[in-house]
Amino acid sequence: MVMSEEIRQKSTPAGRLMILATAFLWSLAGVCVKSVTWGTMSIVATRSVISLIILLISKRSVRLHISKINLFAALCTSATGLLYIEAIKLTTAGTAIVLQYVAPILVLLYSILFQHHQATKVEILLTAAAFAGCALSFADSLDFTRLTGNILALLSGFTFAGQIILMNRQDCDTQDCTVLSNTISLLVSLPFFFTDPNRVMNTQNILWVLVLGVFQYGMANLVFSKGIGRTDKIEASLLLMLEPILNPVWVALVNGEMMGPLAIAGSVIVIAAVTFYSLLPHLTHRKEQKA
Repeated sequence: MVMSEEIRQKSTPAGRLMILATAFLWSLAGVCVKSVTWGTMSIVATRSVISLIILLISKRSVRLHISKINLFAALCTSATGLLYIEAIKLTTAGTAIVLQYVAPILVLLYSILFQHHQATKVEILLTAAAFAGCALSFADSLDFTRLTGNILALLSGFTFAGQIILMNRQDCDTQDCTVLSNTISLLVSLPFFFTDPNRVMNTQNILWVLVLGVFQYGMANLVFSKGIGRTDKIEASLLLMLEPILNPVWVALVNGEMMGPLAIAGSVIVIAAVTFYSLLPHLTHRKEQKA
């Protein structure tokens, strides 16, 4: 298959390790946000400041190349963060992350519609299974508050797919894009930081916000910006599936938050479908070698 050849040519071991490290760090989002009493915009503003400091130290320059691709990728990245954090506040962290991870399927659909990738019957079935899993996650929380959170989480999946696709392009400067996205998030959220009635400065809030800013976002964005260009966009989106597996585990251990039975069933279906899809290129390549 052409798909397997593309993945083997573009992805590198270092790139894969960076994407896996990113997934691990990103998986801390749920437990951090659930442990902080601040509003969404206050959290976004604080973690953006911390992340910018880390990124600019690594970049060693404040110069930014603002092209159309960099700007659109930065907007997708910023929107993903805003939508996802608000979704965690309004629904369970596990449901939010699983709905966001409709992104790999969207990346696949993009490849089919715009890059002439020929979808197999297995890919079509896996896509249908992933969307069925998302539907189960929705059905688990029919009250308005949870439903709003689920919708925001699903929207973050669309912006996350855009982030992966755009930052994977050769004409996208991933480091400048990441700095730009944090700048956009800071400008949007900072006015709300000073008027947030829930912004209580206690040890718990400060500790978890620091973990969120330094590790979950700052270091994660730094590693992601370096790894995404060394990994095929479809394989990258699938390696990041480590995040939705670990995310609800941390929240359950620290916050005691559990997903409902339908949401758990939906999560298992989504993760299984996307994980199996990640194996297709390698299974096909092995089959071709044997043939």
